[in-house]
Formats: sequence, C-alpha cells, structure tokens
Amino acid sequence: MMARALPAALAGAALFAATAFQSEVAGWRKSREAGLRRDGGWLTVTGLFWLREGPNRFGKEASNAIALPDGPARAGAFTLRNGKVTVAMGGSERELRPDSNDVLKVGRLSLIVIKRGDRYGIRLKDPESPYLREFHGLEYFPANEAYRIAAKFVSEPRKIPILNVLGQTERDDCPGYAVFRLNGRDVRLYPVLEEPDAKELFFIFRDQTSGKETYGAGRFLYSGLPRDGTVILDFNKAYNPPCAFTPYATCPLPPKENRLAVRVEAGEKKYGH
Repeated sequence: MMARALPAALAGAALFAATAFQSEVAGWRKSREAGLRRDGGWLTVTGLFWLREGPNRFGKEASNAIALPDGPARAGAFTLRNGKVTVAMGGSERELRPDSNDVLKVGRLSLIVIKRGDRYGIRLKDPESPYLREFHGLEYFPANEAYRIAAKFVSEPRKIPILNVLGQTERDDCPGYAVFRLNGRDVRLYPVLEEPDAKELFFIFRDQTSGKETYGAGRFLYSGLPRDGTVILDFNKAYNPPCAFTPYATCPLPPKENRLAVRVEAGEKKYGH
C-alpha cells in the first residue's frame, strides 16, 4: 500500500511545485503591468527637456524654453548654475535634487530633475499620456521552469562600461559574473550594482531573440544577491526597458559581455510591433 502511495505523493508534490511556479510568475506579470500603468509610471513619461546653464522658463505658452501641455502660460523658471538646479514659481524658489523624490507639480503634470553624465534635464510625467491611453498590455513567452536557473556566481569585482541611449558611457560596479549552461551552451552574464549597497544584481542582456520576438536593444533582469556561490536567474521575469514604452527614457544598453549567442525564449516579448 505504501509503495503504491509513494508515486502518487511524488506526482502530487511535483504538481504543487509546478502550480506554485506558475502562480508566482503570473503574480509577477500582474505587478509588472500595474507598475507601468500606475500614476507616475513609465507610460506617463511624455517629455524630456535638457537644461541650459542659467534660467530655463517653462509654461504652456509655446515661447517658453520648456513648453508644457498644461498649467499657466508662464509658470516659472528652472535655473541651472554650477551643477545645481533651482525652480522659481509662484513667488518662491527652491532646489530640486536630481534623480530624487523632489517633484514639481504644474497643473496635472509632474516635473522632476534628472542627471545623466554632465547633463541635467527635466522629465515630464502626464497622467493623460497617450502612451498610457493606448497601452494594450504585455505579451510573454509561456512560463517555463527550465529558464529558472541556479547559476554559479564567480566573484570578480571590477568596473565595466555601460553605454546608454544618449551615447554616454559610465563605468559601473560589477561584482563578478554568473555562469550556467543554457540550450547546450556555456553562458556568462555580468551584473552591475545600481547602488554601492544594492540588495539586488541588475543584468542588462541581449540574446538571439532580440530584434525578433523581443525588444531589439535587449532586456533587463534582476536577481537576488549570491548565496553560497549561487545566484537564481529567472528569465521568466526578464522584461523590456522603459525605452520600449516611451522615447523619453535614457536606458542603459547591454555591455558587450552580455550579448549572448543563445536564444532566451522566456520573459517579456517586444511591445507595440
């Protein structure tokens, strides 16, 4: 009796594991789409204006250096001086820190300061964005547990150059590389750390589906930090960079080390065409 029950128990455990995996991936996909749609998400980004040294006037009037789709005709001015951005509006002035939570509200719009290399810009977010209005959802490869890989992680800290779509190159911290076997090939992937104390590894990669089934410039993937020399890479959670959804993003591009000679038939497919 026990001998007959064992295969059934094992089959039930396997089914439970498969169902749990499918459920986890489905939950991740739901959160991914909600993040794009949310107020202030990438689908609301409808403008990027690079600042000149000195005052940069903004408002709805077309004669402004930064012409907006909402708000007063002449709302105020951003001033860039010696790497510091201030905004004067409504009789007051304050500093706006780049790439921070400092937000300026103008009508329905949100304006934030970004810094890329030595350039400072104003990113515009509009809740009435046409990208949000016309968004038709995401497409994925079928969830496949074979693409959830326990990779060996080799510690080899160094800097690697990361080019962005603006043509700027930054040397980012790379703690090492993940090595694994995929579709009969040995593969290496090099992550970067977005912050010195980052709790995740950030992989930017391109594979043989790029420009065909998936976004041409490549895709992003996060993983947890290595544990006992192992890192879990779940390519079912590989996704398109913001540049797939708005022309006003400043996406990093895959380093040469992460241009893979294999097809990664998992994760998010290309959007829009």
